[in-house]
Amino acid sequence: MPSPPSLTSLPVYDRNMLPQPGSDLSEGAVFLLDKPSGWSSFDVVKFLRVRIKTRKTGHAGTLDPLATGLLVICAGRATKCISQIQELPKRYHARVSLGASTPSQDSATPPDAHAPVPDLTHDQVREVLKDRFSGSIRQIPPMYSALWKDGKRLYTYARKGEVVDREPREVVIHDIKLQAFHGDWFELDILCSKGTYVRTLAHDLGKALGTLAHITGLRRTAIGPYHADEAAEIEQIRNFYDQRT
Repeated sequence: MPSPPSLTSLPVYDRNMLPQPGSDLSEGAVFLLDKPSGWSSFDVVKFLRVRIKTRKTGHAGTLDPLATGLLVICAGRATKCISQIQELPKRYHARVSLGASTPSQDSATPPDAHAPVPDLTHDQVREVLKDRFSGSIRQIPPMYSALWKDGKRLYTYARKGEVVDREPREVVIHDIKLQAFHGDWFELDILCSKGTYVRTLAHDLGKALGTLAHITGLRRTAIGPYHADEAAEIEQIRNFYDQRT
């Protein structure tokens, strides 16, 4: 059985260079795409697959439908490198709103509870981030997630209004910075390990600050050496391939 290709040897296609229509990508290629809000990660994979005409295509890390940003898609033999890419640290820019929680821990579902927002200072939030949300932490995965429980995805239970037990999981927050602070909302820059739910981080952070919280904006800006500012946008892909067929 042939060994997987070296990740560093694979061509990387982005906003500056795309393979010509009809190119043979069977030996492997990596694409950097900027996922728009409202698209699932698989929507983006399907969109690209039909244009590069490479059946063996998959992404290296799911983004929530409302999230935007970097989606790394592997084609051909590069799909054997997906697990390597998934292990790389990921960077996110998140906007957190205080005073309300939602079942999905983001704005995909309406608030299910409200709480007053304490008179917080910039330094207080930074201190909580440093003490409670840096290094190795434990998270209980959200009900609105694709993890399996007794043969079903967790979101299957959540959509029926059911809550089931979930085991806490250990993740690593390599770096977390408060980038903007406006009293009842703020922005974070987060560098974290595989398996980190930024929605859950925001949810837990709200409790640690004495209120409730949920994500109102999320963008993945990097996965290891790959960056969102290098990623091709959907419209660029559409224009490049659809006008040449």
